[in-house]
Amino acid sequence: MRTAARARARGVGGVPPRRTSPRAPRQDGGPAAEVPGATGRKNPEAFLGQVHTTDFPGNYSGYDDAWDQDRFEKNFRVDVVHLDENSLEFDMVGIDAAIANAFRRILLAEVPTMAVEKVLVYNNTSIVQDEILAHRLGLIPIHADPRLFEYRNQGDEEGTEIDTLQFRLQVRCTRNPHAAKDSSDPNELYVNHKVYTRHMTWVPLGNQADLFPEGTIRPVHDDILIAQLRPGQEIDLLMHCVKGIGKDHAKFSPVATASYRLLPDITLLEPVEGEAAEELSRCFSPGVIEVQEAQGKKVARVANPRLDTFSREVFRNEKLKKLVRLARVRDHYIFSVESTGVLPAAVLVSEAIKVLMGKCRRFLDELDAVQMD
Repeated sequence: MRTAARARARGVGGVPPRRTSPRAPRQDGGPAAEVPGATGRKNPEAFLGQVHTTDFPGNYSGYDDAWDQDRFEKNFRVDVVHLDENSLEFDMVGIDAAIANAFRRILLAEVPTMAVEKVLVYNNTSIVQDEILAHRLGLIPIHADPRLFEYRNQGDEEGTEIDTLQFRLQVRCTRNPHAAKDSSDPNELYVNHKVYTRHMTWVPLGNQADLFPEGTIRPVHDDILIAQLRPGQEIDLLMHCVKGIGKDHAKFSPVATASYRLLPDITLLEPVEGEAAEELSRCFSPGVIEVQEAQGKKVARVANPRLDTFSREVFRNEKLKKLVRLARVRDHYIFSVESTGVLPAAVLVSEAIKVLMGKCRRFLDELDAVQMD
């Protein structure tokens, strides 16, 4: 081993020496910068400048990041683009990236829901271990309004009607006596060989039956497969659902996705006509670039930039890449929220706003307390 290492260092014996990128010390005392040409980059300092932080006022030339209350009240707006029961797309304009990201994180981790926390297994002869089965049950979204429940106190083993929902799952697999003798289909041979969420039955606690109409407390979907059984196997257990947030466990997260992106800004630097217009439209997502007839010529124009996915395909075309400028509107955020079904997406957004407002109030109260001290 030592001989091979010495040979590698000397570059003899057919083993080429290892090369390291030479570095030159920076004049400002910072970390050493790569010497131009050492790694193939023409301007390493420019490359390093692309990765430094940009989250402070005055960083962008010609753009004022300083906070201004009047400007915020004038420019801030929320435009709802699409809304249905489980999904919501809206534009939030005139805010900073920190606020937009805080709103997204609140949706993911701080809006409470109800989920299975404790599983009491009375009998489980399936091939799924108790721990795995309990984990699968915990990830099932429960259709219940968490605003009507309280958080369970730590150390409280037995829940009450104000902080706990109870479900029972009792399924036993048997053979189908009416199945054909030559059949090999499990759906014909067995009864209850697949355990679904539809087999979960709500067991009201206290006066819950009077407070919640029948059918309101249930799994969001009744066709989620929990386990598979064979004749003689049985699952018999009791579940306790409690109120929690995604910060404690992902099963409490109320959204399947909550994301945002900046509005694309596409500018044609020169008129694009003829076949180039058709070629340009194919470089973008459908609907972004529209080709129109003007004075007998095909002319390209930007129709709907929000449909662009920023594939940057146009920059692979040597003729077109100098005719287009791609950018993003720095204070225009397109939010997409998809609920798991526990609450409508619009309600989740409303609850996230309330959580954010509560954080702001606590911060102001702490500032007042510090000033008083």
